[in-house]
Amino acid sequence: MPEMLDIVDENGVPTGRSVPRTVAHAEGLRHRTSHVWIVRKKNGAVQVLLQMRCAAKDSYPGCYDISSAGHIPAGDEFVGSALRELREELGVDARAEDLHECGLRRFRFEAEFHGKPFKDNQVSKVFCLWLDKEAEDFNVQKSEIDYVKWFDLDEAIRAVDEGTIPNCIFPEELGMVKEFVQKASPLGEAGCEAD
Repeated sequence: MPEMLDIVDENGVPTGRSVPRTVAHAEGLRHRTSHVWIVRKKNGAVQVLLQMRCAAKDSYPGCYDISSAGHIPAGDEFVGSALRELREELGVDARAEDLHECGLRRFRFEAEFHGKPFKDNQVSKVFCLWLDKEAEDFNVQKSEIDYVKWFDLDEAIRAVDEGTIPNCIFPEELGMVKEFVQKASPLGEAGCEAD
């Protein structure tokens, strides 16, 4: 059975029509995704966890990406989907109240991967999650991710801006993460455990 996605309006509200994921990407139909950036404070700096997408991914294989992200299946919602992706991709059991909403992003792009056209048209809800856990302690989903790695946030922003690491990260989204951590309390949340 194919993975079904709700077609949505520009605010991420379902229109009542659902299509297989392959159709959404072949035709560039607007659908929803949840993006979760995992952050921690270490050695006086804020770090962000990036995943390395495996070579079999249908888009951007072998690139650094958001800590955890995924399409929202038809009938599901942003938060529930974000929590499920964290569990499936990284083995992290978080609660809805652990997710800090950073905003909504809309974007479209077209590319070619594995010799096929790929049209992406997304409405994404962006979240941050404080979690201090070593990279090797995450239980990564090997069919999706090769490994995860912590980067100092400022270093990650610079590397994405300058293109010094292979990535499929939107600088605007890392900017949302930076804005969140600058507003977050320096005490309390940084030590939260979510698993």
